Amino acid sequence: MELGQLQRRFLEYTRSLHADGFLDDQFSQLQQLQDESNPDFVLEVVSLFFEDSEKLLNALSLALDQQTVDFKRIDAHVHQLKGSSSSIGAHRVKNVCIAFRNFCEQQNVEACRGCLQQLKQEYYLVKTKLETLFRLEQQIVAAGGSIPLME
Repeated sequence: MELGQLQRRFLEYTRSLHADGFLDDQFSQLQQLQDESNPDFVLEVVSLFFEDSEKLLNALSLALDQQTVDFKRIDAHVHQLKGSSSSIGAHRVKNVCIAFRNFCEQQNVEACRGCLQQLKQEYYLVKTKLETLFRLEQQIVAAGGSIPLME
């Protein structure tokens, strides 16, 4: 694929991620912080988000499987995930975390389990979409181009 085509595809894909609610303006702000001195900034930040999220999702699964559910611990994990998803602009993940925290407050185990499933689904969806976006970035750079920014 030709460089101009790759760049257009990148912009269209990024716009669709925003339009479909996967990403918000925070992600655009992260992209604007990336420059020649730190060309992998967004990838590094999002990779850390992926690592932390996997650990938190596992911890949430374990905590909800306990005989006695520690809602304070669960809420702390969800709060952390909400903060990190918000910081990278993972809008739909953040929204599920908000609902999850409400169910923790109500100490509703079944609703929390349902939210955990929804949270995993939204997390893996945004992870797949961001991995696709990063592959497009790599193709643009390999073709000698620069990553276009949304206006």
